[in-house]
Amino acid sequence: MRLDHFGLLAPIYDRVIRTPDFGRLRALADFTVSDWLLDIGGGTGRVLVDLHNGVAAAWIADASLGMLRQAHARGLGTCQGFAEAAPFRDGAFTKIVAVDSFHHFPDQEGAVHELLRVLAPGGRLVIEEPDIRYFAVKLVALGERLAMMCSHFRHAEELVMMFTTPETSVSVHTEPHTYWIVIDKQV
Repeated sequence: MRLDHFGLLAPIYDRVIRTPDFGRLRALADFTVSDWLLDIGGGTGRVLVDLHNGVAAAWIADASLGMLRQAHARGLGTCQGFAEAAPFRDGAFTKIVAVDSFHHFPDQEGAVHELLRVLAPGGRLVIEEPDIRYFAVKLVALGERLAMMCSHFRHAEELVMMFTTPETSVSVHTEPHTYWIVIDKQV
């Protein structure tokens, strides 16, 4: 059994982890009031708490019960689940976000398959990840490796390749230390 690092960090997680750029995330996701939103690996709900009011329905799926308890305490819809075995029907969500979580998924290829499966035709997936090309991010990756977190940071180009299929269009947006991969699933 793997150690639940995030369950241990859950009570202090939001105080020590940087806040994402919500404006950038909203612009890239292009949310509408009719969207069904999934925050995969959403942990404590630090992202969804800012986004859930602008959509029809929103859920967090995370592997850590400790993190989900924090999200539930915020009144957010939660579901314990893994990105590589998403407990949702095909095409259940019109929008999916994965903020600073993809590198934690143990089976990233399986996660790609599952995220595309639960994304509705015409839907959009936005992945925000730390850019491993930067020294500060390399230090974070080293720290996570030393903590035995099994993280696997990827270059943006690798994620683009992983998500490029005949039924997707993929774009990359970057700024120092962070990149976003936007995946649109064709109708």
